[in-house]
Amino acid sequence: MSIVDTPERRQLRELTRSFVTREVLPHLADWERAGEVPRELHATAAKIGLLGIGFPESVGGSGGDLLDSILVTEEIIRSGGSSGLIAALFTHGIALPHMVAAAGGQSGGLLRGRLGGGQLRGDDDLVDRYVRPTLAGTMIGALAITEPDGGSDVAAIRTTARRDGDHYVVNGSKTYITSGVRADFVTTAVCTDFPGSGELSLLVIDKATPGFTVGRRLEKLGWHCSDTAELSFVDVRVPVTNRIGEENTGFLAIMQHFAAERLSLATQAYATAQRCVELATRWCRDRATFGRPLASRQLVRHRLAEMHTRAEAARAYVHEVAARVAAGEPVVTEVAMAKNVAVAACDQVVDQALQLHGGFGYLRDAEVERHYRDARILGIGGGTTEIMNEIIAKGMGL
Repeated sequence: MSIVDTPERRQLRELTRSFVTREVLPHLADWERAGEVPRELHATAAKIGLLGIGFPESVGGSGGDLLDSILVTEEIIRSGGSSGLIAALFTHGIALPHMVAAAGGQSGGLLRGRLGGGQLRGDDDLVDRYVRPTLAGTMIGALAITEPDGGSDVAAIRTTARRDGDHYVVNGSKTYITSGVRADFVTTAVCTDFPGSGELSLLVIDKATPGFTVGRRLEKLGWHCSDTAELSFVDVRVPVTNRIGEENTGFLAIMQHFAAERLSLATQAYATAQRCVELATRWCRDRATFGRPLASRQLVRHRLAEMHTRAEAARAYVHEVAARVAAGEPVVTEVAMAKNVAVAACDQVVDQALQLHGGFGYLRDAEVERHYRDARILGIGGGTTEIMNEIIAKGMGL
């Protein structure tokens, strides 16, 4: 039996599919045009328990583990949702885990497999002020790491936080911040030494703090329903109590939780590929040319077979790696390989799926067109394909 094919997970899959059918599909095209999803969607997802999957009940989550989170991500896309929707609705998956881990909870299934039993050490104010309301759907959080001149080099972060009594004074800027327009707070990577020193800390910064400005909304090739913004910090005073963990421990925390983000992106990639196989197969069965269904032609059948094989192979490998992560194995290299394998499969499959749709596939009315656009970010976000290859090479001892 598959690791994600248990009675409980089949129920979770059905719950997710029902949520997408009722709450997402009738509105997704409008959200794509609006450039964001409504805040009410977060509350709805929280009410039925989806928003808190993968977070301990002790911090307001729904329990479950990394595999449950993967299942929800997969089913949202295969039910007709999109990776852009995942990015918008589940941004807390990258904004909150650092807080949960620092409070003594288990961190995103990466350090230990299950989250449901994690217990907090004492009364952590950040959990009460940010984690619980976000998992209840009443707040939205974002994660701000990337800077205009930094790219994938996390250690080169130049946004500074100078200690001034009971506050830090933050100056700098961030870019490409998912949910940056709608977020009520931003978990922000800052340099607590000289710029570029690599001595990083994480601060939770409220949007309403004087000097914190949300810049222009960034228009993108894909992920249209996921708002993205530039952020600016000019002499922003942040209480020391808003620091996550000890000072100068931010780099390690970021690296640990990158693995969860990469597995999520890998899941989005293979699930998008699977969905595109389904869409292309349906189209080729229904579409006739020269008096015959497209699916009756050997060339088309073989192309669909190859697409299906790539998607299923990627899914199997991502699940294997995720199971090892959930079991507590240190598989940094394997996570990087899983992301690259899934992204490569997705790139190939969505391209072929759109080709099989012909002219219709090029129209905004075609679901496959949205997946084609959305898929391009998956080899960039969470660490580019090239960065993953560097991690893999190091794992090989090169």
